[in-house]
Amino acid sequence: MKRLVKGNEAVVLGAIAARCDAFFGYPITPASEIPQLAADYFPKLGKLFLQAECETAAISMVYGAAACGHRVMTSSSGPGISLKQEGISYLAGAELPSVIVDITRAGPGLGNIGPEQSDYNQVVKGGGHGDYKTIVLAPNSVEEMFRMTIDAFELADRYNTTVYLLADATLGQMMEPIKIRNVPSQTFEKIWKLDATLATNLNLITSIDLDFNALEARSRKLLKKYRQIEQKEPRAQSYQTEGAELILTGYGIISRILRSVVDQLRRCGVKAGMVRPQTLWPFPSAAFQNIAERNPAVRFFVVELSSGQFLEDVQRAVPFSPTEHYYRLGGNLPNEEEIINQLRSNGGLPSN
Repeated sequence: MKRLVKGNEAVVLGAIAARCDAFFGYPITPASEIPQLAADYFPKLGKLFLQAECETAAISMVYGAAACGHRVMTSSSGPGISLKQEGISYLAGAELPSVIVDITRAGPGLGNIGPEQSDYNQVVKGGGHGDYKTIVLAPNSVEEMFRMTIDAFELADRYNTTVYLLADATLGQMMEPIKIRNVPSQTFEKIWKLDATLATNLNLITSIDLDFNALEARSRKLLKKYRQIEQKEPRAQSYQTEGAELILTGYGIISRILRSVVDQLRRCGVKAGMVRPQTLWPFPSAAFQNIAERNPAVRFFVVELSSGQFLEDVQRAVPFSPTEHYYRLGGNLPNEEEIINQLRSNGGLPSN
């Protein structure tokens, strides 16, 4: 069955399809429709919804529900994600699976509710304290908002970790048809969970280790898990990259614009292609490196809605390849002609 929905609604429908049974959140635009719709859908389906008194309370409730074995999620944007960072670090230290949706708004400060990608560093690089990582999925359509939400719960349970769905205000508010379908979902036995019905349950779920060596051992265990994720879970989509001399790259809504730019350039005889990361952590470095190895003269052109946060990871992946950069801020989206003009002005278009 196909249905016309907003990106924010697709997240809630994806959570239901993934058998998420608890949602704790606090409203903030442009993500407010997620808790609003969860408040409507969840109780009718026998699932728990609770609007917390603040973001820090919401993430603490996520911790408690995850510790009891529930599939649990929350959502927020910009300043709200910042407030949740301490709790997210606790979730990482306790190895508790959870899903967080970040519908990014413009910043810094309160900014406005326009689309930006300036939450990249605090989400992808681990905005809380300590050595930890979170898996970050980056959809570019309403269909992917639905499908990647389902994927997020699977990954969270597989690795006992927090998984982000990182989108922007445009993706959260735009409407597209999606196919609502039953999705086979793997069941993960959570023998570690707290269970009040068992008098003999002695599980202790915590992120504190006062013994220095015990904490180091815990951290090394986490790092081993993260290395495994880096090997198995990077995802990227390539478009027209075979024989390309110019590779455009961006994620989220920007990748939709870049695909159109590639089509325009191809019609003009320019050998252009695109790489779209679908995971921001683990970063799909190999997708970039394979292109650079096939054609050492290839140029990369990075477009983002932040001032270079995404650029740093692209340059780290291909440090010896020429890399150009273009960005917009404040909630402004570049259009195709703007990007082509920027390429022309800085010499980024190879000769025909």
